[in-house]
Formats: sequence, C-alpha cells, structure tokens
Amino acid sequence: WPKLLSVNTDDLPPLPARKELREDSKDYQQVLLDVRRSLRRFPPGMPDDQREGLQEELIDIILHVLQRNPQLHYYQGYHDIVVTFLLVVGDRLATALVEKLSTHHLRDFMEPTMDNTKHILNYLMPIIDQVNPEVHDFMQSAEVGTIFALSWLITWFGHVLSDLRHVVRLYDFFLACHPLMPVYFAAVIVLYRHQEVLDCECDMASVHHLLSQIPQDLPYETLISRAGDLFVQFPPSELAREAAQQAERTAASTFKDFELASVQQRPDTVLRQRFRERLRERLRGEERTETILARPRANRFVKLAVMGLTVALGAAALAVVKSALEWAPKFELQIFP
Repeated sequence: WPKLLSVNTDDLPPLPARKELREDSKDYQQVLLDVRRSLRRFPPGMPDDQREGLQEELIDIILHVLQRNPQLHYYQGYHDIVVTFLLVVGDRLATALVEKLSTHHLRDFMEPTMDNTKHILNYLMPIIDQVNPEVHDFMQSAEVGTIFALSWLITWFGHVLSDLRHVVRLYDFFLACHPLMPVYFAAVIVLYRHQEVLDCECDMASVHHLLSQIPQDLPYETLISRAGDLFVQFPPSELAREAAQQAERTAASTFKDFELASVQQRPDTVLRQRFRERLRERLRGEERTETILARPRANRFVKLAVMGLTVALGAAALAVVKSALEWAPKFELQIFP
C-alpha cells in the first residue's frame, strides 16, 4: 500500500498531541459518534481494551488528516475507510496513507457539497447499460436510482462487507486502479445479481431493498477481474456524456436532495417550492394556482390541499417527498446503521 500510494515509510511525520488535536477540531464530536458506532469493524473476539485503544487512534488519525488539509471535509463513512488502514498497518503509517488517499482517490467525496459524489454515482447506470440493457431498463422503470450504492462507494465497501479479508482484497484492487474503479465494481455486483433484479417487483422500494442488501459470499476474484475488464472496454472517457445525461434524468438534479439535507428543509417546504416550479411549467398564466402554493401554511387544511396537489402531479412530486425524507439528517443512520 505505501508503494501504491508513493508514501515514503522512512520519513513519517510524528502525530500531534491528542488533547490539542481534539480541542481544535470542529469535527471531533461527529467523528467521536461515528467511531463509537464502529464496533463491528473490529475483529470479533478482540479484547475491549485493545479495541478501545484502536478507536482512540482512529479518532486521532481522522482529525490529524483534517487538520493538515483544511480543504477536506469529513463525511459519514470516512471512518470506515480509515479503520481498515489502521487495522492493517498501524496508526502512524495509516495516518500517512490516509492523508495521501484523501487528497487523491477520496478527494471528490470530501468536497463541501456532494455534487462530485452525485456525478460519480451517475457512471453506474451507463456501465450497466453497456453490458445488460435489460437490467438497466428494468432499474430505470423501477426508478430505483443509484442511492443503494452510495455507502458502497464512499466507504470502498468497508461498511457493507463483514469479513475484513474481503475488504482488504478490494482495497488492494482500488489502490492500484483509477479512482472510479469502485463504481465499476458496484456495477459488476448488480450485473452478477441480474436474475435476482429481474425477478424482483418493478418498483423502487423492492429493487432498492434487494440491491442495498449486498451478499457476503460474492466471488470476489471473479468480480474483480470482471470490473477490470469493463474498465478497459468502457473507460470513463467514453461514458462521461451518458453519465451527464443520467444526471439530468435523476431527481437529485431537479430538486437537489443532497443540498436539502444540508440545510434541513422540511418536506412540506420542499413540496411547496417544487409544486410552484411544476405548475409554472404546466399551468402557465394560472395565477390563482400559483398564489395558493405561495401562501404560507397556516393550518392543516392548507396542508391537506397541498398533499392533494401531490397526487395530481404524479410521480415527480412523490419523488420529492421520498427524497426529502430519505436525505433528511435525522434519517442518516438508515444509510449507515
């Protein structure tokens, strides 16, 4: 791993003092919460005192990297990647490797917004389409999107695979490859399960539930080989245009659900704004309708009227509700239990 990341193991910087590091960090409380929830990422049977010591080191590594690189922003799931390095190479070398990784492979995930993460996810469906158009069309009909693969991507599968050996093998592969390789591997998993997908009910909830439950007994070497083949056959440069078109078709591109999560808007507020946009397009010049939508909700009867409009507008409006609920911060732990 040091060779793959071009890290000089003979010149590793010392770690800063723990107390000062934690006092000066704006991310300490969130990192602490995430690390406390990371019990299953440690080998079963590890003594409690050893695990607790590693968790303290995990916090220090994360805060150290963020302190040295203020342009990077912590995200939930980052600790799942860092703990893998800690368990494999120890705290000091892990700090150097994670810092290099964070400023290269993981940089897009550590931007102030999730726009780049959205863009990377948009490569998933074009890859699937190139190999199995039937599965692609089925998923499009189900309107499942790509959110099921979010935790796969931003944790390099560390959060969803229970066996450390499999996680480490994937890290070997990802470190030696293009930063988009995790997306190709995610596509390969979906393609490997194509019959399960096609046998599923063609609706968002059913397909999302199926795909988000990743099997633990995957043929990893076969899938790794297949992902490498697909990368050569369909390089990112050839998929870029289709990925951009995919972004235009996604709900995220129209009502910006990632941004909604950051500002904690209420779903009814989102509905009001989205209704206003839709009605301007479909009912040009009908000022009465627009006035109703713009009026503040003073009582429950107005809310019921707005919900009635939701039904009339169809699937587009319903997607707003689902997304707003899905991405609200209080539901964040549903992605990372």
